[in-house]
Amino acid sequence: MESVTPVFSLEFPQSLATFDDYAAAQKAVDALSDAEFPVQNLLIVGTDLKQVERVTGRLTTGRVALAGALSGLWFGVFIGLLIGLFASETHWLSIVATGAAVGAGFGAVWALLGYAATRGRRDFSSVKTVVATRYEVLVEHRHLAQARELLGPVGRPDPFA
Repeated sequence: MESVTPVFSLEFPQSLATFDDYAAAQKAVDALSDAEFPVQNLLIVGTDLKQVERVTGRLTTGRVALAGALSGLWFGVFIGLLIGLFASETHWLSIVATGAAVGAGFGAVWALLGYAATRGRRDFSSVKTVVATRYEVLVEHRHLAQARELLGPVGRPDPFA
């Protein structure tokens, strides 16, 4: 088993309650905090992880080229500014403009090459994230009884209790 950073672990954690969303788990911890419970003995753990991919649009050659050019443009401006720091004041603007143009060109070409390499296997853009479907509040074993007493019957009952 992979080791966990000490700040994200408890010595002997016990399940206090499980919730369907993070806000409910946070509300339970807040209620314990309001009751002067030593909340440093709690963890909120997201479980049953899922990867969700939201398709945001169709990829076309034009969109790929534009996105690559814009990305390259920013990089080119950055490089132009760095080089421009060491140039005379009269050439500063032309160096930044050249950097931007070259960056945009390289960005567009590089993005188009990458797009061509996929050969149509992925003609859409998307955003991915990992989300938890349940949130479990864990408590250090020596504080379990006190936490249950203060919290009362909230969350789903622990199936292992």
